[in-house]
Amino acid sequence: MRKWFILVLTLCSLGLAGCLGNVVSEELETDDNVQKLPSVEVKTPVVYEKEEEETSPLVVNILDPFTLKTIKTLSPQELGYDTDFEAYKKQIEQIAYVLARGTKSEAGYDKRMVLDKMDENGSFIKGSPRIILKESELVEKILEASTTGTDVEIPLYITESKYPVEDLPHLEDVMVASYTTYFNTEDVDRNKNIELSAEAINNVVVGTGDYFSFNMLTGPRDEENGYQPAPEIINKKLVMGIGGGVCQTSSTLFNVVDQLPVEYVERNHHSLDVGYVPKGRDATVSYGTLDFRFQNTSEAPFMIKAIYGNGFLTIEVRTSKKYEHILISG
Repeated sequence: MRKWFILVLTLCSLGLAGCLGNVVSEELETDDNVQKLPSVEVKTPVVYEKEEEETSPLVVNILDPFTLKTIKTLSPQELGYDTDFEAYKKQIEQIAYVLARGTKSEAGYDKRMVLDKMDENGSFIKGSPRIILKESELVEKILEASTTGTDVEIPLYITESKYPVEDLPHLEDVMVASYTTYFNTEDVDRNKNIELSAEAINNVVVGTGDYFSFNMLTGPRDEENGYQPAPEIINKKLVMGIGGGVCQTSSTLFNVVDQLPVEYVERNHHSLDVGYVPKGRDATVSYGTLDFRFQNTSEAPFMIKAIYGNGFLTIEVRTSKKYEHILISG
């Protein structure tokens, strides 16, 4: 038996093929005991098939510039970027339009400037800046990102009110323009509306380049804000409505600022002539639709003063002595 064992070992050492494979599971005897060789596991190579890589469709994320959060995600492929570019571009323009101007149920990014003012106690009330979403710029950014899938931040342009703070105590020094209109003292509800709207624009500071919005300063003319039902002109008819008479305030203001170097952004006429200003010299307003807006294009800040009295409304424009010549010559 020992000779047989020596022979097997000799053959394996000489490299004979299959030797170890034939004896791995056999018991080998020795003079002292019986020994079993350890089992050798022969693994069959695993062949992996190459899986096709799945690619997600390219998307463009539109980000809020203040929070950097995604407010809208669009897929250029699904919207027809590759098949009808002009139709795709029109859809992007519509998206930019809605983001800027909002919908009936959701506000857009565009915000009109609310001007600074002084209250009746002389305390300063800070307004808010003008915010404009540049629609054409957003469209171009999205079109560029439509081939790369990069994120796009909404381009917003913010304009703060511009006037030297040190001029604030002196903006009442000199009067550069004034206009007065009159009303019937017996029309209590209508007069109340004139008084409230006059208070809303009183002591407002209009800086250089600032945008004035009548609606932004007066806010909603509703019962919650103290406005009363009174006659107003709608579609060539005199009807009762909450806030009737407010247009006398906006029209009086127009006749004041029309004496200054300003540029009108929005001004609308009544559908009928009104008696408190000459024909064609009115500026009708309706909260949420029609506004009276102008920009101070002069190099001088000024303050609006509204004086409500018994049967009259006087609106003045005042400024510092050092700016008087700019506003009068303009």
